Amino acid sequence: MTSWESFQSNLFHNEEVGLWIDGSFMGMQSEYRNRHAQAMENALLAMLELENGAIANTDEGRMVGHYWLRAPERAPTHEITTAIEATIEKISAFTAAVHSGAIRPTPDTTFKSFLLIGIGGSALGPQFISDALEQSSDPLTPHFLDNTDPDGIDKLLSRIDLHRCLVIVISKSGSTKETRNGMLEVQNAFAAHNLTFAHHAVAITGDGSALDKTALAEGWLERFPMWDWVGGRTSVTSAVGLLPAALQGIAIRPMLAGAATMDRITRLPTMADNPAALMALLWHHGCHGRGDKDMVMLPYKDRLLLFSRYLQQLIMESLGKELDRNGVSVHQGLTVYGNKGSTDQHAYVQQLRDGVDNFFVTFIEVLKDRDQRSMEVEPHTTSGDYLFGFLYGTREALNERGRRSMTITIKEISPFSIGALIALFERTVGLYAEILNINAYHQPGVEAGKLAAGEILQLQQAVRQWCSKHPGCNPDPAVLAKDLQAPGKEPLIFAILRRDAP
Repeated sequence: MTSWESFQSNLFHNEEVGLWIDGSFMGMQSEYRNRHAQAMENALLAMLELENGAIANTDEGRMVGHYWLRAPERAPTHEITTAIEATIEKISAFTAAVHSGAIRPTPDTTFKSFLLIGIGGSALGPQFISDALEQSSDPLTPHFLDNTDPDGIDKLLSRIDLHRCLVIVISKSGSTKETRNGMLEVQNAFAAHNLTFAHHAVAITGDGSALDKTALAEGWLERFPMWDWVGGRTSVTSAVGLLPAALQGIAIRPMLAGAATMDRITRLPTMADNPAALMALLWHHGCHGRGDKDMVMLPYKDRLLLFSRYLQQLIMESLGKELDRNGVSVHQGLTVYGNKGSTDQHAYVQQLRDGVDNFFVTFIEVLKDRDQRSMEVEPHTTSGDYLFGFLYGTREALNERGRRSMTITIKEISPFSIGALIALFERTVGLYAEILNINAYHQPGVEAGKLAAGEILQLQQAVRQWCSKHPGCNPDPAVLAKDLQAPGKEPLIFAILRRDAP
């Protein structure tokens, strides 16, 4: 087969969403597709069951319905359909009131910025959309607080005029520690400026959660729902992503339309017509079905800088699993990292070309350079021409060394195309997990980390109480471990003592 024939047989194109996927540099032959055709057919059927309301998160007995968010009519109950539609209308009405000044912090001021407080999917998705679709004329300037780092909180708050800032607090349970800590820190900052926090605050949370009760009792400006059938890493087309996007001036209905269009295409039963099925099988081939390769994301567009960070949670939290559905130890996963082209060519492409062959690359190309005509930086050559040359030059240089890659091309960056990209990767993750027979919709490792953190904080309090009863002493971690009945915790006790040392 010639290179042109290989290219043609491995190229997906759909004009409706303006998408091309070139898998010709991944080395996957038609025999591999044929061998996994039945597995892909089963995966597609499983995804349809998911969309029809099957229990997917078996740990918590929950449905997984992020697909309904952009096609409410497909939800399994009328109540869910109505709730989704009502929430979109509520977001639009609230946003219009904020932009017009009908909702304002005080009679003589209006909102000029917003601060989103969240963690994980409650921050990564909104941050990606904000950065990708930001315009100079955005009515509200976005800020994000996504950690419990005191210095980071101070640095962020020093840049914000709290008098004119709307605060969005996002937590499904209302008890997420990082989000709770951020909220308390921000409330304290508002109090220091003699501002009433409730006059600036909005909650996105589960019905009846601790946060929901607080917002209701204190009279916050508004409350928006987080449903238990929407996981954090797939919540970007819910109020979690839609409210901050709308407040920033981003058109949310085209974004939902892009996601809905991609969802429809990625339900198609034939791989030739289904880009998510193609990508899932390319991942499987690239990782030898064992997750033994990393995926390097190289978007050649500044507006897609945060896409790899967003995909890290979507992909790694979904696919990084010890056990398959039969309880067999498989230790599956797909590590994602990347920045942007052509920056990465001056950072780590040297290793990608000449170092350990433990990866495959996903290039992302955007055909539209900018809104206006570009100047020529050299005769007949623009900056965008150079970006194009660097992308395809890097791809060729990697291919010369047998390093595999695929290339995703979209026409432009817009709300529609961003919605479509999000939906493409969501469906790819779901199909890939089905082929591997793992559950993409729970995260036992994350919960284990939270439990361990709680235990460490309890030990910290015990150490501090011991020290308060023995002032002036220089305790030995081994002695404390014995007194506190904490065998094997000497290194942790040492770390606690070091942190608390004057």
